[in-house]
Amino acid sequence: MAGSGRRPEHRGPPELFYDEAEARKYTQNSRVVEIQSQMSERAVELLGLPEDRPCLLLDVGCGSGLSGDYISEEGHYWIGMDISPAMLDVAVEREVEGDLLLADVGHGIPFRPGTFDGCISISAVQWLCNADKKSHSPLKRLYRFFSTLYTALARGSRAVLQLYPENSEQLELITAQAMRAGFTGGMVVDYPNSAKAKKFFLCLFVGTSGMLPKGLGTECANEEPHQAKFTNERTRFRNVKGRSVKKSRDWILEKKERRRRQGKEVRADTKYTGRKRRPHF
Repeated sequence: MAGSGRRPEHRGPPELFYDEAEARKYTQNSRVVEIQSQMSERAVELLGLPEDRPCLLLDVGCGSGLSGDYISEEGHYWIGMDISPAMLDVAVEREVEGDLLLADVGHGIPFRPGTFDGCISISAVQWLCNADKKSHSPLKRLYRFFSTLYTALARGSRAVLQLYPENSEQLELITAQAMRAGFTGGMVVDYPNSAKAKKFFLCLFVGTSGMLPKGLGTECANEEPHQAKFTNERTRFRNVKGRSVKKSRDWILEKKERRRRQGKEVRADTKYTGRKRRPHF
């Protein structure tokens, strides 16, 4: 159930689709790596993790460990689960810092209660909606996944699952099973008016009903995006056309704005914000 950073084409079960050739192909694709890194950064941001200590995160559908690379860069620890042996083999070859587990998350999350401080998943959860075997029931597999994930997460933590729903019915099926398992929260949609940049993040709360984070990028600030039915929060968007170049002034201002929305202390913006400093000799 590897997260490839692109919309899966559902050619059979993920453990077969992501064979050795496919696993290496996408891991070496610079565009896929960039998209995966961007979505991982956004998912970790939506987790709202404390800044004063490292956390232990679960990466569902970890693939070859591209999401885990970002988690490690942020100073956190992680355990990755994936159903594709080929993907995990590539992760081992890449010497990722996280621990890896070959498993089908449709069978549940096999960890003790309260093990993780958060969970992310990139482009993986929608695979559970497929009935690749006669014994597979998407509804039962989704509920098994969400109910055991709820147990494995610490109280007050979050799970942020980026996914590619095929249609509104599939989206409702996924969110309904999350609600049934005990989660609260909702769907955060980034760039809802863009065909290419639009991204769905199912942001789930454990034990507490937190404030649903705001999505990024729309011309209609008052527009209500697709929401999971178990939240009454409305996400509102700022007027941003696409993603800014990393480390640029716009990128820095966007990052500061996100931190303000999270209630964190941020220095005031000035004409010097984002200005490159002269080298010191």
